[in-house]
Amino acid sequence: MSSRNENSQIHTRNAAGLALKNALSARDSTRQDEYSARWMALDVDARQKIKEASLLTLASPQPRAGAVAAQVVSAIAAVELPVGQWPDLIEILLSFINTSDDTNLKIATLQAIGYICETIVLALRSNEILMAVIHGARKEESSSEVQLAAVHALFDSLEFGERNYIMQVICEATQNPSVSVQVGTFECLVKIMAVYYDKMAFYMEQALFGLTVMGMKHSDERVALQAVEFWTTVCEEEIELAHEARESKHFAKVALPEVILVLLNLLLGTLGADPFPCSNADEGEWNLAMSAGTCLNYMAQAVADAIVPAVIPFIEAHIKAQDWHQREAAVMMFGSILEGPDPQVLTPLVNQALPLLIGIMNDENLHVKDTTAWTLGRICDLLIITIKPDVHLHPLIPALINGLSDRPRIVTNLGWALMNLADQIEIYLDEYITSASESPLSPYFEGIVSALLRVTETSVLFTFLLVHVTFSLILFHRTANESNFRTSAYEAITSYVSHSTTDCIPVVQNTVIAILQRMEQLLNMQNQIVGVDDRNNWNELQSNLCSVVIISHHSVIQRLSGGIQPMADRIMTLVLQLIQGAGKTSTVLEDAFLVVGSLAAALEAGFAPYIQAFLPFLYPALKAHENTQLCMVAVGIIRDIPCALGDQSAQYAGAFMNVLLENLQSNVLNRNVKISILSCFGDIALAIGPAFDPYLNTTMDVLRQAGSVQPNPLDFDLMDYVAQLREGILEAYTGVVTGFKNTENTPALLPHVPSILELVHQCLADEERSDSIVKLSFGLIGDLADCFPNGQIKEHLLEEWIAHEFHSKRGMQQETKKTLWWACEMSIWTGQWIQDQSQPRAHRIGVTNTLGTIFHVYPATGLFSRSALKSSSGVRTPLAGVITAIVVLVALYGLTPAFY
Repeated sequence: MSSRNENSQIHTRNAAGLALKNALSARDSTRQDEYSARWMALDVDARQKIKEASLLTLASPQPRAGAVAAQVVSAIAAVELPVGQWPDLIEILLSFINTSDDTNLKIATLQAIGYICETIVLALRSNEILMAVIHGARKEESSSEVQLAAVHALFDSLEFGERNYIMQVICEATQNPSVSVQVGTFECLVKIMAVYYDKMAFYMEQALFGLTVMGMKHSDERVALQAVEFWTTVCEEEIELAHEARESKHFAKVALPEVILVLLNLLLGTLGADPFPCSNADEGEWNLAMSAGTCLNYMAQAVADAIVPAVIPFIEAHIKAQDWHQREAAVMMFGSILEGPDPQVLTPLVNQALPLLIGIMNDENLHVKDTTAWTLGRICDLLIITIKPDVHLHPLIPALINGLSDRPRIVTNLGWALMNLADQIEIYLDEYITSASESPLSPYFEGIVSALLRVTETSVLFTFLLVHVTFSLILFHRTANESNFRTSAYEAITSYVSHSTTDCIPVVQNTVIAILQRMEQLLNMQNQIVGVDDRNNWNELQSNLCSVVIISHHSVIQRLSGGIQPMADRIMTLVLQLIQGAGKTSTVLEDAFLVVGSLAAALEAGFAPYIQAFLPFLYPALKAHENTQLCMVAVGIIRDIPCALGDQSAQYAGAFMNVLLENLQSNVLNRNVKISILSCFGDIALAIGPAFDPYLNTTMDVLRQAGSVQPNPLDFDLMDYVAQLREGILEAYTGVVTGFKNTENTPALLPHVPSILELVHQCLADEERSDSIVKLSFGLIGDLADCFPNGQIKEHLLEEWIAHEFHSKRGMQQETKKTLWWACEMSIWTGQWIQDQSQPRAHRIGVTNTLGTIFHVYPATGLFSRSALKSSSGVRTPLAGVITAIVVLVALYGLTPAFY
């Protein structure tokens, strides 16, 4: 890499430089620490020689060598500068910029400064660095390459602070003859707006408004894209400010008349380029029309109702135009403003537009149909309240179904629209559904699911299955991946099965059978797969099929309940074959395990025959510490099995506990998985009850140690983690306490009560506590009180902080308040709290009886007699008060005539 090797081949020098850079830097923090320690352990002279060679190479006449040297210098600086080494580096780099006439040296040095500023903060030299970078970006600089390098370096050093001189140079650079410099300058403006929004009012008024609007009209799409991105960023910032109820400068609303006209022109393509994503752009390619549509979407969210009168005239004028570009632009404009304005403002417009949009689904132009399908999907997703089932569903659903036979891209959007319709239609449950057995979609359910199944069947999937030749594999690969329409269709099927009502169960059952048949066919074909691409397609298909079976909380297995038993053997056989065939493909394994979890939840004790066959696949997944998601799913299966089998799972508890405790000791396993493991302890204890006794002390020690982790107020990630950790620990404690309640092993919990209540105290004392943590905390107090009704933990439950929390109801949801009242009542009825609270009342009754003797009144003993009666009767809940009231009323109305 050294400049002494200028005659060496450039690719050799670059490879050496990149190897050195990669030996110094890593994205993983643990590995970076290892690399840094290894570098600092080198001999000082050796390090110095490498640094000198790297600095000399910045001046290489070969620009590529200088660029690699800039990366090496940055990598070394990231290691040494934070520990006080290489103190003269910044001075050397600044001198290269300020005093050298070597263009290559300036460019490479600016690149090095940019890399360094991107990696570490150099606050002490910020002014000097900024001035040097700005010096290279000035219009007086003769080299456009130096200007471009300076602009890129400026992008990485912007967060040092706001400077008027910076803004002056940047504004001038937007008019630079070099398009690349203009692009880099607008990129800087985008970042400046994101970082310094609150300081931008003066610059927006003086220059940026006009410059960015002109930039959006630039003939070079690269510049126009960044200028549009600037206004998208403005809108994003103002949307966030509105969500946080903070003051906004309302730049978007002020600029709306001018910006909206430019966006409309971009959508119409009057600036010379064909802007439509459907037209000539490759799949996934970002172009000016996509950028304009995105900006329009954010603009609608930022300015809300003000967007409607600004765009409606355009839509009305072009939605029926002869030119398909204008029709598509009008439809895209309408779809882009559906989020932001008040739904009440949009409702009459959508009601008026829906018949027209449904009719446009028959448009002769594919691009217009595609955008219309997307717009209908947006309506179903964002404005479901505008769709009246008795008016709109009959024409809408056939239009969506008929379009499923169209081009793959259109099918993708239609599948998304159908999925949104199923997900959002439940808003109408209260108004339109008279019983749980029907839905507004019930009359269309079978037709929709059948059409979606046909789409997935004709996606060359079964060409792949039935024609065993390589050509079919190639054809399958090319067609099945286009626009992801197959995945979209399966996601829609999943939504419809998930939201199915009782009258649709036969269709759901037939759908499951069809899915299982496809899984079997795919498994039979896996030996004929050739190449990585075909393997990826096979994995994707299996994941889609599994997703239909899982369907989250409303999976088909749970929906069919006992009806799934006849298919259980078939499902487990397929899942085990799938796990075997998946190898180390984690996504397929995750989906397969989720199917197993759903099956266990549905079968409960009936899942026992499948345990032994499944465990050999479960344990390796639990030990895959480096695969966070797979390990998380495997831990979830361990939680599902005890819940399903109950005390029958005791025979597996030892193996489960051993592997879970081993996972907690892993330095590789993600800490969020460990939270799930702690919760899992509670599930196991709850299921097997007293049989958990051999693991009790170990579990409680682990939970106590985990509960000692304290949050750092300055580290928001750590604060979130500690909150989740405490919630997991509380769940574990709740499971253990409940599992031991009313058993002969209950006294084993006594030594652990102080540590349990200590964690509860910490959780309730936290000002940032979540409602779920508060509910778990009070529930745990109530469980402990219920566990020890004879006063064994009275001294703990009489602590002042518990009484204080019992009287505090700040910011609680209703369900949490109910848990609080229950915990309070459990403490009272079990005699733990009433003694302390009843003493003042007892004193008052005593005084009343003493004074009452003067007036010959009856002595008051209601407090003691009522409490004694309830205690001897085994009363444990507030329901006793209701029964008491009924008895008193009956006595008053029924027995009064007997005495009077």
